[in-house]
Amino acid sequence: MPPAGRYFRKEIGVCLRPPCRSGVAPKLWSITVKLLRRQFLRLAAGAAALPALSGAAKSQTYPTRPVRIVVGFPPGSASDVAARLMGQRLSERLGQQFFVENRLGATSNLAAEGVVRARPDGYTLLLVNSVNAINATLYGNLNFDLIHDIAPIASIARGPGVMEVNPTFPAKSVPEFIAYAKANPGKINMGTAGSGSMLDVYGELFKMMAGVDMVPVPYRGAPFALTDLMAGRVHVVFDTFAASIELVRAGKLRALAVTTATRSAELPDVPSLNDFLPGYDASTWLGVAAPKNTPPDIVEKLNQEINVIFDDPAMKARLASFGYTTFASSSADFGTFIGEDIEKWAKVVKFAGMKPPE
Repeated sequence: MPPAGRYFRKEIGVCLRPPCRSGVAPKLWSITVKLLRRQFLRLAAGAAALPALSGAAKSQTYPTRPVRIVVGFPPGSASDVAARLMGQRLSERLGQQFFVENRLGATSNLAAEGVVRARPDGYTLLLVNSVNAINATLYGNLNFDLIHDIAPIASIARGPGVMEVNPTFPAKSVPEFIAYAKANPGKINMGTAGSGSMLDVYGELFKMMAGVDMVPVPYRGAPFALTDLMAGRVHVVFDTFAASIELVRAGKLRALAVTTATRSAELPDVPSLNDFLPGYDASTWLGVAAPKNTPPDIVEKLNQEINVIFDDPAMKARLASFGYTTFASSSADFGTFIGEDIEKWAKVVKFAGMKPPE
């Protein structure tokens, strides 16, 4: 046994703190210490690499169980259809079921809050859209911050709104409509689907940029607003493209303009509001997000898979039937896009003094 306070390596027969009873020369002791130090450094380097290897392993094996896609809108809505199409393809490509859960309530806020509170492991996703961006300002008492509490994954598609009037309305173009509205302030009724709806913010952005006064008339949903527009009880509706395109094609409504910065391929003869109000650009968009702190490798894997899925011509054609155009992005660019959309609608919400629907 070596003296107390000294350490002995039986396998090589040397002690590590001279003097030593084994009679080992100091030179051999020095060599042993160097060897042990090198071994320690190799072990430390291996330990440092473990987190990176662990992350890579997660990405390679994900998913290992079913993945839930939460949608804050009812079955059959554009958000629901896009989520189901995406879920089916992801299931096929990744070998696990991606299923849709429709969680309705509070204009999709319940769905969003449920996802941001979920475990950040990639197994709970949110079909996020432009309504969530509006709600970020419209609702002052949300229990979450959309831009800070989600991990943006990928954008899917965006679609225009349509400024439309009854075919008997005297104005046949946007300039004529603006002139008519200025000559009749407060006498034009604008049908909406309630405060803060896409119909409402499209119209309020128009009012803000055109400098006209129109009276919002809220309905329980877009179909009711369109019914009264066709009956002549309201004068204009800024509707989503998907809900209006067939009525426009059938001649039951007259489209004065689309709300995106460029024309729509589905209505090529209809100008853009940007042609008359430079800078006007409003669209309904769809994308995918997860709770913040979801592993970046999982976010990146989903981003790549989703971009591939919606680059498929068949998927593009399917979304085009709703008036949507697919657009891909990195997760970082999608996050920037969401932030810019929140900022834009915040100005409109404050300008119009919008309050959440009761």
